[in-house]
Order: sequence, then C-alpha cells, then structure tokens
Amino acid sequence: MQNGFGSGVLWGTPLTDAYGAAIANPTPVNFGVLQDVSVDISFDTKMLYGSNQFPVALGRGKGKISCKAKMGQINGRLLNSLFFGQTAVSGVLSDYQDLTGAPIPATPYSITPTIAGAGTWVADLGVKNAFGVAMVCVASAPATGQYMVSAGVYTFAAADTGQTVFISYQYTATSTVAQKGTIMNVAMGYAPTFRCDFVNNYNSKSLSLSLFCCLTSKLTLATKQDDFLIPELDFDAFADPLNRVGMWSTSE
Repeated sequence: MQNGFGSGVLWGTPLTDAYGAAIANPTPVNFGVLQDVSVDISFDTKMLYGSNQFPVALGRGKGKISCKAKMGQINGRLLNSLFFGQTAVSGVLSDYQDLTGAPIPATPYSITPTIAGAGTWVADLGVKNAFGVAMVCVASAPATGQYMVSAGVYTFAAADTGQTVFISYQYTATSTVAQKGTIMNVAMGYAPTFRCDFVNNYNSKSLSLSLFCCLTSKLTLATKQDDFLIPELDFDAFADPLNRVGMWSTSE
C-alpha cells in the first residue's frame, strides 16, 4: 500500500484553440504553486426491478470525469491556452488608481498623468477631489467640481486651481513578459481542448493520471481583502480520436 501527500504537480498541454484548430507546436504549461486538485470519476447506475424491493440487476450508464485545480500563481499563457484559446499578444493592459494626488495648476488648468512603463493612456476611470468626492466628467468647459479629458489630458475649471485631485485611468504598455488578449464572441460548441497530466509523489512512490482530452467549463478569480488570489479552473475529460479517455499508474 502507498500513501499520497501534498497537492501534486499538474500540467496542461493545449490541443486545439477556441475555433477548433489544432495547435501545431503545443507548449505544455504548469499549474504553478498548485494548492489542491480534485478528480471526480462517476457513473450513472441503472437498476432493473421486478416485483420485489431490491433490483435484480445493475448496469453502468453514462460516465463523467470532472476536475478542479486551484493554483497560487497567475499565468497568462495557461489562462489563454487552456481556457480562452484565442489570440494573446505580449503587452500590458492595466488600471491605475491614484492614491497620491496632484494639485491643479494654473493656466491651462490641465494635468497629463505620467503613464508607467512609458505606456499609453486608454480610458478614464474617474477623478476624485481631496475629500474623496467624485468629480463629474463633461464634454467641454468644465465648471467647479467638473473635468474634461481628451487623449489622457485632464482639464479642470479655473476656479478649482490649486485643489488636489486623484486621477485614475486605464493604460497599455509594451512588455516582453506580460500577456493580454481580447475575448471574442465565439460560436457555441467551440472551446479550446488540452491534455492534462497529474502526478503526486510521496516517499519515492507516485500516483499518476493522464487525461487525453479535456475541456474547461469555469474559471474563478476570487479575491480576498487579506489573502492571496487563488485562481480555480474547472474542466472535464472526454475520449480522444482513439477512444481513449485517460491512463493511470500507481507505484503499488
């Protein structure tokens, strides 16, 4: 008899993208800092009854392999390869919340935020004054308590000169590491598929499970005020073109 301990190690190897196209040169991705994995293998049981209380025969019906994996690292390549399956490119898309503030200068009463990483301003996320009150965005000629924004330049009323304001915004920047992508509205029935490989090693013995075709059904990103973000991925296994579902192995 062998024992298991710890969360194990889990890999996903993309097979097809969100449009059903085969991945020519798939790159396996590791579920980093794995927290826990659950694999539930279940079947429907069909019972044949006669006139008595208990069944006279049992048959196994439809089967299902459902999995959940929680990981302590956020990996853009994993999310795109296994869940979104669409086009991802290098680059940053991020939001900036201003907690420092800056005073409104005299003529022309404008502030142009300095974007991190020499990035590009994309969208306004609001302005607050020193009292935490949200200012109102207008198309032109801002009055007291208002502002206008164009191409990342924020302009305020002359009467508000000297007041400290907190400007939040969304921006993009170039990067060789960061990943970003657009979620497209794909036709129903299509989803990326991948191969899943799991191993749990303990005391020089292992439990291994390979599922040859998997499809994700749910991605959960749940934050907590005083804890780490732990992404959770739910997926199910199905038969590959050779009618294989998976393969398992134990040391004993």
